[in-house]
Amino acid sequence: MNSPEFDQLAYEAKLAGQAGNWTLARTAWVRALALLPPDSAEYGTVKARIENIDAQFAAAAGPASGQEASVWAKRFAKLGPVGVILWKFKTIALLAMTKAKLLVLGLTKLNTLLSMLAFLGVYWALYGWKFALGFVLSIYIHEMGHVIALRRYNIAATAPMFIPFVGAFVRLKQYPANPVEDARVGLAGPIYGLGAAVVAWVVGLLTGAPIWMAIAKTGAWINLFNLIPIWQLDGGRGFRALTRYHRGIALASVLVMWALTEDTMLLLIGLGALYRLFSKDYPAEPDNLTLVQYIGLIVLLSLLFVLA
Repeated sequence: MNSPEFDQLAYEAKLAGQAGNWTLARTAWVRALALLPPDSAEYGTVKARIENIDAQFAAAAGPASGQEASVWAKRFAKLGPVGVILWKFKTIALLAMTKAKLLVLGLTKLNTLLSMLAFLGVYWALYGWKFALGFVLSIYIHEMGHVIALRRYNIAATAPMFIPFVGAFVRLKQYPANPVEDARVGLAGPIYGLGAAVVAWVVGLLTGAPIWMAIAKTGAWINLFNLIPIWQLDGGRGFRALTRYHRGIALASVLVMWALTEDTMLLLIGLGALYRLFSKDYPAEPDNLTLVQYIGLIVLLSLLFVLA
């Protein structure tokens, strides 16, 4: 059985291929190939896909094009780690464009659109249209993170529905197959929500407009709230894939960030993590990726809340 990471990379590669983005497809297949045993049948299949993409590139571009790309790659390499990030950023940007197509899918559902408008109207009356629009889009992106993860695992679910003063939710029509899938789906929301908050923060830095910082700070706070590891909150679903040892590490990271930022929300998260540390619903096998995602979200959202 393939790992969740392989399945995700294969899904992204196929999606990029369908969109005609063969550069991104090849990158995803190469990463997926590294996860397969060389003597497996799937290894040969994935390798053949990469070779086929290379053949298409060779036919479409002359040798000068490849040499030019190599020259630029060497120039970026001279810059060290920063150069590597800049060289790889084109792949990240292409991936973001591909994901952006999926983000707009929810807006094609009438129930989602109408509930969003009602949600927008309430907060427009309270705080003005600029903050209301940024707020509702931040929550929408968070919820679509769940939807995209659900689609990856072929789990049927509704489009996002908005309720003023409560938030939004996606109703699952079937349960994830295991705690790891549930954790991936649960943490996908805060991951996408973090992305939305970072964009607002960057725009705020570039424009100096306080409204963008307000949107970023509110987005960071809401996504931190969702990381409280209790009930059906995203953090609670993430903790289902963590062993007791990993929960202890997560609790320690929360306490460190609380000591650094003195944010009350982190104290609530820490209390929830302490409670789950002594509960007996932990899995037998560890899932390191869930731990990394959870700690990364805690650190980045906490810093963003302070900086915004």
